[in-house]
Amino acid sequence: MLWRAAFALALLLLPHTEPRTPLDFGLVPGGVYDTVAHYEPGPIGLLFNMVHAFLHVVQPNPFPEDLVIRVAKDKFGAIKSEYQKPENIVLTLQVIYYEIGFVVCAALGLLFVVLLPLVGLLFCMCRCCDNCGGEMHQRQRKNADCQRGLLTTLLLTTTFIITAGVLCAYAANQHLSSQLKTMRRLVNNNLRDLHTFANDTPVQIDYLINQYDTAKDQVLCDLDNVGVLLGGRIHEELGKEVQPALDGVLNMAGVKVEKAMKVMRDTKEALENVSVTLETLQEGTGKLQFNLSVVRAGLSNALSDPACADTLSPTAQICRSIRSSLAQLEISANYSGLPDVTDQLNKVNEVLKTDLSLTVQRGLLAFNDTPTMVTDQTRNVAEGVRGILDGIGSNITSFSRLFPIQSSLNNFTVFISHTHSRIEDIYPEIDQIDFYRWICCITLCCMVVLILSFNFLGLLCGILGFDRHASPTTRGCVSNTGGNLLMAGVGFSFLFSWVLMGVVTATFVVGGNLEKLVCEPFNSRQLFKVLDTPHLVNPTWRNFIPGYLYNDPDMDLTVENVYSNCKENRGIYSALHLDKLFNISALLNTSVYTKDMAQKFEGVKVDLRSIILLDSEGKENLISFTETGIGEINFAAYLEELNKGVTRVDLLSFASNLDTQAEQLSKGSLQTSIKGHANTLRQIYSHQVVSIQQSMKYVRARNTLNQSIRFLERTSSDLSNKVSEVLTAVNAAQYLISQNATFIVNQETEKYKQTIIGYFKQYIDWVKTSLEMEVATCKPLSNIMDTADILACSFLLDSMNTFWFGLGCSTLFLLPSIILSVRLAKFYRRMDTEDVYDDSSVSGTWHFTL
Repeated sequence: MLWRAAFALALLLLPHTEPRTPLDFGLVPGGVYDTVAHYEPGPIGLLFNMVHAFLHVVQPNPFPEDLVIRVAKDKFGAIKSEYQKPENIVLTLQVIYYEIGFVVCAALGLLFVVLLPLVGLLFCMCRCCDNCGGEMHQRQRKNADCQRGLLTTLLLTTTFIITAGVLCAYAANQHLSSQLKTMRRLVNNNLRDLHTFANDTPVQIDYLINQYDTAKDQVLCDLDNVGVLLGGRIHEELGKEVQPALDGVLNMAGVKVEKAMKVMRDTKEALENVSVTLETLQEGTGKLQFNLSVVRAGLSNALSDPACADTLSPTAQICRSIRSSLAQLEISANYSGLPDVTDQLNKVNEVLKTDLSLTVQRGLLAFNDTPTMVTDQTRNVAEGVRGILDGIGSNITSFSRLFPIQSSLNNFTVFISHTHSRIEDIYPEIDQIDFYRWICCITLCCMVVLILSFNFLGLLCGILGFDRHASPTTRGCVSNTGGNLLMAGVGFSFLFSWVLMGVVTATFVVGGNLEKLVCEPFNSRQLFKVLDTPHLVNPTWRNFIPGYLYNDPDMDLTVENVYSNCKENRGIYSALHLDKLFNISALLNTSVYTKDMAQKFEGVKVDLRSIILLDSEGKENLISFTETGIGEINFAAYLEELNKGVTRVDLLSFASNLDTQAEQLSKGSLQTSIKGHANTLRQIYSHQVVSIQQSMKYVRARNTLNQSIRFLERTSSDLSNKVSEVLTAVNAAQYLISQNATFIVNQETEKYKQTIIGYFKQYIDWVKTSLEMEVATCKPLSNIMDTADILACSFLLDSMNTFWFGLGCSTLFLLPSIILSVRLAKFYRRMDTEDVYDDSSVSGTWHFTL
């Protein structure tokens, strides 16, 4: 059983050539950027949305991309110098059409600024002449109370609207000032991110270079295990043809791996069983044959009695009947006449003297030793590949030195620091400017607040001090003060409203257009399409960014592409197409290393001719097994005898028949002799026939003989074909190994070479992917643009637009406030004259009392 254990161990140790797993280069180290370029205005966002909705009503037209491009390309030069040209007139009309909402609103604002002071002046002069409500006289009307209540309600409502507007303007003013701290934080975060970008980039590049060792170590590991990998693959491919042949030989040798019983051993055992059981059955049937012959002779002698001589007597007829049945007293299955198998058994034993399993095992061990053979024969190739690895590592290290990355980043860091210091120096100026701006805005709000104060105080005094029973000339001081305060509010409204409207109009035109032409297009990225318009910056350049960076304006590198890539936090190498300056793919070209590697592997010459699967002795042993004469055995004769009974006639029936015939004879020696022989037959049946039929010894012998004969019959039927197939398979496998293995060796060597080269491809692909996605990620660049959008649009413009929106609303409602205050003041001020009705007057006339 020792060889069986060795064979099983060899199967377990067969190399497995599973596909290599991808290399793990780890994660590229990278810093975390602090800037969160996202802004949520909070509750004031409702006001911002209202302003945006108002601007959409004023300017519902979509962004005029074509118009802006035409104007930008012309740079207003031709429009100014050649204004009379039709195309320039059309362009001007298109601009006016787009700006029609702003033009109308601005015209109304200017009209307000111009007319309101004039109206105020005329109104003042008119009142000085006791006109326009300047006469201190109030006519008595029946609906005076209702009219006063209505005017009070309207003025109060108008005042609340003005208050809401000024609060809106104040909130926007305060919001803009409060966002200065956020502005500083955003700017500092952006600059800090740029420092992180500059500091992390060299570390990331060094990490990419150092990870070459991962690929190199894996290649060295595969070279150290070239026997298992390359030799194992050769062994596996050859084994697809060789292993079936070896299995066939092992089956014929009686040592089949999967089963315990083998063909040769089973054949020997079957022959031995035939020989032994045949002897057992011959022994049992021989004794029975002898005893039956004795009984038959005794009956024959008894029938020689003179009583049987008279041919005409009944006794003679009975004697003739018994004599004719004596031939049936014989055994049926005559095993003695079957041919002996001793000669075939001796030949099989002679074949089994040769240890075919050991012969096959030697071939198997020689075949399984392919990995060791490959290791020995590829030792020089492995040394050459190691030299190439060292050269590649030196080249990759030298590549990083070809580009002034560190010096460029150092200069960039100095520039960032200098910029940061300059921005820090500007902050005090920004604070001072913001303070002046805040003062101006607060002053404008205070103008409205002053008017509101007069309105609220006037309404308060008028309502509280009004006495409906008092006549207009006898009104109290509180009521009179309320009326005077309302008129004071009217006066200040005329003084301040045109100034307020002038500020509102100017900021509305500037802020509204910037919102519609800059902020909204930036958020919808339509502004990028304008900037990316071919030949916009330079008439000869298709794209200005690659034109400035690489002097290649035809490169597909646009502002939108750069912004989108940086927004996705991709590497600056892919975002700015830096492969135009230093092409990593060209520097790390695998074809250069593939050529050198292929030259080294051309020296791989694996010679497998020393492997002998089955020597001549083993082949002769297999051929001798087919010549043992098993096929010459008369299997039909054996099966025929096994199918027969023990005797030709049932001895009990025969004995009973003898007793019946003996009873027909007259008493005498003949009758006694016949009955005695009948009893003898019964004894033979009970002692021998029943034993042969039922005894385990004979039953097992017959069954074993039957099985062995049938097994030998099956084996002999295709024995020659099986041995011939095994020898053919062994010869084909031997030819494959000795003569035709070159193709498999070259094929597996090429696969092994591609695996080695594949490690470099994985490394280079990983480097390219890392440069595109992880190294020097340009998120800070998009953050700078987003921060500029937040500062300019969300902080400045939204606040400024909300300011003029609230202030403009208050200024517009100063007009109804003026009218209502003038009308309501008549009901609160103390009049100089009043209407008095004289009851004694027949004519019913009114008299004026001073």
